[in-house]
Amino acid sequence: MRIKFILPALTEAKSPFYRPIKYSLFPPLGLATLAALCKDEDEITITDEHIEEINYNDQPDLVCIQTYITNARHAYEIGDYYRNRGVYVAMGGLHATTLPEEAKAHADTVLKGLGESSFPIFLEDLKNHRAKPFYEMGNVSLHDLPLPRRDLLKKDSYLVPNSMVISRGCPNGCSFCYVSSFYEKGKSFYTCRIDRILKELDTLKGRHLYFLDDNLFADEKLCRELFREMRGMKKVFQGAVTLSSVLKGDLIEEAYEAGFRSAFIGFESIRKENLILENKYSNLNQDYQKAIKRLDKLGIMINGSFIFGMEHDTLDTFKETTDWAIESGITTATFHLLTPYPGTSLHSRMKEQGRITSENWNDYDTRHLVFNHPNMTKEEAEEGYHNAYREFYRFRNILEAAKQHESSNMKRKHFLYSCAWKRMEPMWNLIIKQKLFPPARSILVRTLR
Repeated sequence: MRIKFILPALTEAKSPFYRPIKYSLFPPLGLATLAALCKDEDEITITDEHIEEINYNDQPDLVCIQTYITNARHAYEIGDYYRNRGVYVAMGGLHATTLPEEAKAHADTVLKGLGESSFPIFLEDLKNHRAKPFYEMGNVSLHDLPLPRRDLLKKDSYLVPNSMVISRGCPNGCSFCYVSSFYEKGKSFYTCRIDRILKELDTLKGRHLYFLDDNLFADEKLCRELFREMRGMKKVFQGAVTLSSVLKGDLIEEAYEAGFRSAFIGFESIRKENLILENKYSNLNQDYQKAIKRLDKLGIMINGSFIFGMEHDTLDTFKETTDWAIESGITTATFHLLTPYPGTSLHSRMKEQGRITSENWNDYDTRHLVFNHPNMTKEEAEEGYHNAYREFYRFRNILEAAKQHESSNMKRKHFLYSCAWKRMEPMWNLIIKQKLFPPARSILVRTLR
């Protein structure tokens, strides 16, 4: 069977704010994992529209489309096109899971939740002409999962081809989290076995590695095993962790010894009342500054995530948060406007209150305010969001934030990393156009270590 996997471009990847490097970071690992579940005799291709055009002149037997909320409309157009040609279309991913009936109007089959268990069953049913309109994710186990088909990925088109996950989901239940809606009716956290993880690690050549887990440290026992095994590998890696995991015990020290050099941390809000309302319990009663200083002393940079537009935010929150991030020495910041994704408890609450103002999924990109806020207008919120980015990445503020570190090495790393990420867009465009990712990756490793 000829099977074509497609990741349609997110709407924001085609907007005036499009940054090519942001969408050339990681290959579509989920699709490569599903491809590994296909039969040896199947002919498989993977198309990531962020790095290449979709070839519409092919003749696949099955098209599988991965949906997110801001590529949903485009995904539906692709699905309609292939169905009109008589090609069987299956959809999955976050958006198709949360709104399966909507997705089903543009697909023959919708697979909800994780596909590691349901996708092989669907393929067998399809080959025997008994495919169903919907598939639940069923009983999922990652223990014997085959390695992703990385040979199908255009690795030279990504800055970080060496990305992987050791788990699925997150044990936390933040009200705004899009990922939590993916596991609404069952277990929300799964892990791979250590031997499976090490086997995959062994296939990844080069020093740099990015763990794409929603919460890398969620399984402490597994992480300790992994980090001890990684000590002699000379890897330099990045990943997302929680504040509580940074402050608890000595796991962060073990991670550093294994090569951990950059932590993505969801601070989300500097107001306690916001954290309580949105169930961000992993941040409650945590000493933000103590965690930051602990990471700084070790030599681990921070990419901080912040959400504007929570219930208790005011127009002053944008500047207060940006100033706090600069004064705290946060290396890079990712800002968002609170977005009530379908399937989340935040969406249910706002829907019940009659506060949602748009159901145009293209607006759900965390750059637009899509609900009525008690303390600011849509225009004020969006201007505050853009101002936060402008202020945080002003050259003088990058210098100011870099000065907050204790060691000269961390000051240097902060300055180089932050400037490269946000102040050198023409350089990134040249790297992408000329396929210069290998030397760029070498510079990244030298900066991180």
